[in-house]
Amino acid sequence: MEYIYAAMLLHKLGHKVDEHAVKKILEAAGAKVDDARVKALVAALEGVNIDEAVKKAAIAPVAAVAAPAHEGKSESKKEEKKEEKKNDEQAAAGLGALFG
Repeated sequence: MEYIYAAMLLHKLGHKVDEHAVKKILEAAGAKVDDARVKALVAALEGVNIDEAVKKAAIAPVAAVAAPAHEGKSESKKEEKKEEKKNDEQAAAGLGALFG
């Protein structure tokens, strides 16, 4: 998880999330750095809009809680919501895989 935190900290501060920067942060925090995990993280974040990914991950739990409040909808709308929720969960799961 510390790898993700390092990447998020770099992003928040407006720095490029690259292997060298992530490694420096982890070393400064006293973590034992696994170069393979650093490379995997940076590769996984390549081309990812981190702000959008965080926003989607934050919305997914809210959507799951709000869904039961709309039980009176027609079947087609329920199916749309299920598909949308499934897509949100898949996006969140992809982001969650980085926390491993």
